[in-house]
Amino acid sequence: MAVYELKNETIAIQVDSCGAELRSLKKLDTGIEYLWQADPTFWGRTSPILFPFVGGLHNKTYRTKGKTYTMMQHGFARDLEFEMISCQPESEIWFERKSDTETLEKYPYEFILKLGYKLLPNGVSVLWQVENPASEALPFSIGGHPAFNCPIDADKKQTDYQIFLDAKDEVISSKINKIGLATGEKERFSLQNGLLPITENLFDEDALVIEHDQAKTVALCNEKGEPYLTVTMDAPLFGIWSPPHKNAPFICIEPWYGRCDQENFEGDLTEREWGNLLAPGDVWKREYQIKV
Repeated sequence: MAVYELKNETIAIQVDSCGAELRSLKKLDTGIEYLWQADPTFWGRTSPILFPFVGGLHNKTYRTKGKTYTMMQHGFARDLEFEMISCQPESEIWFERKSDTETLEKYPYEFILKLGYKLLPNGVSVLWQVENPASEALPFSIGGHPAFNCPIDADKKQTDYQIFLDAKDEVISSKINKIGLATGEKERFSLQNGLLPITENLFDEDALVIEHDQAKTVALCNEKGEPYLTVTMDAPLFGIWSPPHKNAPFICIEPWYGRCDQENFEGDLTEREWGNLLAPGDVWKREYQIKV
């Protein structure tokens, strides 16, 4: 296990080889830390990668190749050690993890997962690359789970802040039940000039799950509606989450290419909603940006 630091003239980040997890994002002129620092009182992670599953599974199992397998929520990549394969300390770093005997017992598909971080003048690009080295198709989901400090000002409360989404008058969230599965029900959230107030009860029913390309930019804003952190993505769906009923001082903005099961789903792995199927020998690439 090792922690790597990248720094340009304005931004510094730290990345842990365990999970290839982004652990710190700071502006050098202010020293402000934007990423949650994994206090287990609320949530003991910072920005885990979700692979080869996003969300939970019905009965914590999935079916493929005529067999049933057990899998934890969000898959296993977040707890694996990655190899650092390239590093330019002032610009970009890449990590790699290949399937092995351990992963094949839980998930019977070969893969090469590469995760990269590229510094921007005002933030970082998070880069994902999935390669299929096998002679069969590779079904997978992948997602981000970065947690951002909110409030960011010591003299403010989280409820002083707002969330901006580049949608019109509302966003529609798919409801998630108490065990982390989709119910099929929807909830509408009205926006005023794109802004959603952060109320004490906003996350009482767990994450907001925004599907079907409703927004591509999500920002955390002060009481005046001015953004201090912005996530831009091309993902077809994303989550916004803070632990229910904990008054936790952070909010996650999570780009997803995948989602939890419906609460009664019993189909094959390839039939999961929002899943991806990568042909033999193909490479799948995506990225999102965090700007401060």
